[in-house]
Amino acid sequence: SSSLKYQLIDMKDEKVLAKGLVERIGIDGSILTHKVNDQKHIVKQPMKDHKIAVKLVLDALVDKKYGVIGSMSEISAVGHRIVHGGEKYARSVLIDEKVMKAIEDCIP
Repeated sequence: SSSLKYQLIDMKDEKVLAKGLVERIGIDGSILTHKVNDQKHIVKQPMKDHKIAVKLVLDALVDKKYGVIGSMSEISAVGHRIVHGGEKYARSVLIDEKVMKAIEDCIP
C-alpha cells in the first residue's frame, strides 16, 4: 500500500487527540494530512518509503505548533492493522512469529 492512516487516542477518555493520513508513499506527490480537532495541517514532501512516512507522523504528533503530546514517552501502546492476511486471517489477531511468517508467505 502507498498510504498510512493513524490515530492517537487517549484511552482513558477514548478521545481521538489527532488523526491523519499519509498518501502516495514511494511515488510523486506524497502528502501528510494531520488533523487535530477541526484544524488540518498539510505537509507536502517526498516520502520514498514507509519509514520516512512514519517518522513524519511521529514528528507531527510532537510538533510545537500542531502536535498533541510532548514526547513519544506519552505513547503507551501501538496497534497496527495489516490489510491483507491471506486466506489464513480474516479477523483481528495478535501478531506473533507465527502470524508474521504467514504474512511473509503471502509475498509473491
